Amino acid sequence: MKKLTLTLLLFFPLFSFSQNCDCMSNFEWVKKTFEENDAGFQFAIDNKGEEAYKQHNKSFLEKIAKLGNSVECTQVIYQWMTFFRSGHIGIRRINQGQSQSENKQSNQEIIDSFKDWEKVEIDLKKFQNQLKEKNENDFEGIWVSEPYKIGIKKVGNEYLGFIIEADGIFWSKGQVKLRVKEDLSSTYYMRDHSAQNFKSAKMLGNNYLEMGFITLERIYPETKPDPQIEMYFKAISAENPYFEKINANTVLLRIPRFWGSEKSKIDSVINSNKETILKTENLIIDLRNNGGGSDGSFQELLPILYTNPIRTVGVQMLSTPLNNQRMLDFINKEEYGFDEEGKKWAQESYDKLSKHIGEFVMLNEYPITKETFDTIHKFPKNIGIIINENNGSTTEQFLLAAKQSKKVKLFGTTTTGVLDISNMYFVKSPCEEFELGYSLSKSMRIPEMTIDDKGIQPDYYIDKEIPKYEWIKFVSEILNE
Repeated sequence: MKKLTLTLLLFFPLFSFSQNCDCMSNFEWVKKTFEENDAGFQFAIDNKGEEAYKQHNKSFLEKIAKLGNSVECTQVIYQWMTFFRSGHIGIRRINQGQSQSENKQSNQEIIDSFKDWEKVEIDLKKFQNQLKEKNENDFEGIWVSEPYKIGIKKVGNEYLGFIIEADGIFWSKGQVKLRVKEDLSSTYYMRDHSAQNFKSAKMLGNNYLEMGFITLERIYPETKPDPQIEMYFKAISAENPYFEKINANTVLLRIPRFWGSEKSKIDSVINSNKETILKTENLIIDLRNNGGGSDGSFQELLPILYTNPIRTVGVQMLSTPLNNQRMLDFINKEEYGFDEEGKKWAQESYDKLSKHIGEFVMLNEYPITKETFDTIHKFPKNIGIIINENNGSTTEQFLLAAKQSKKVKLFGTTTTGVLDISNMYFVKSPCEEFELGYSLSKSMRIPEMTIDDKGIQPDYYIDKEIPKYEWIKFVSEILNE
């Protein structure tokens, strides 16, 4: 096991730290833990300067001194962390379970708290008949956005979306779930009734309505679907990897995520269709919104795109007692699923790290690995990988490998840029209110070739004049030229 890129959880309460659970104490614990253990801390200080860091701390100490609410506190602590980088950091609240049971609202209390929410009183059967007779194709209709069924009706100069079916607790029949104003600015109310405001609402074809990150599908009245838009929503909403033939010369492989838990699914789809892939001239790999996961999950793709040795620059691990505990967890905790070979690697890594506390340590023998395969396949001749701004981490690592193939071109928009400081790790706060996420490793590409906050640019930029639902068509046309 030469390489391991996983998102890992470590439940390691630092009870030697103050047990005061106010916001200031939580912040001081985060600051100390991050400064002592994060692999990118010193890199950020070197780039931005000690004085900038002092001023940053001063401004946040003033904010934190005024906070009592624990939710607000964790939000502000996260904002403090963004000084260092935009990705591979995190603060996530822990469900306190029984310890907070006395504060948990009953279903009836939740219902009562929203009983005065704005409603649309409507005869549903009459509304459906009106829709059936309607010739104009606008926002009016019956839509679904799981777990809700929503009716949208024009009332005055705006469209109001009202609940037809919901859980009956947070949302009840008739309550206003969304609104679209005359200028197409829109508001969607989340499960807790908090408002999400968007600059515009727009139709995609006849059957889809987009409001920011919210998508609704029309189920009534039924209209003729657009195959291209149906293909887009199938791809963008996919939970699992899949394969399909686009035309006689082009096949599509959609991979929504590279999580370690998805590896078997990805491998299965690739191996089940490998014969077709290796007989087809063009391959499109759609990675839109794939935020990363584990390097092992993309290994089956490499022999398909291979044309020449693939060089990968390694990482260095920051050795601290807290960081190194992870290796012992690999050995002792069954949930990590390490076999005997993996446990042996973890023990050797722990021993090596423990001899170099406070230093960056290279676990691999060499800083550069060079991967070769016995065969360069005749097909596919052309491979187009679709990327966007939501690609990061392991997905970017795959792109660095894939770009070395003479067959590969990247299409889309620049990726997010979260790869240089990686191997994210979560530890519980002393009072177990939240988990702090920071990073254990630093790429040896730094500083000559940094990716963080820059991203990886496509070879073919897909500009805004090309609708998202036409990206696959655009790539297919280029590959087939």
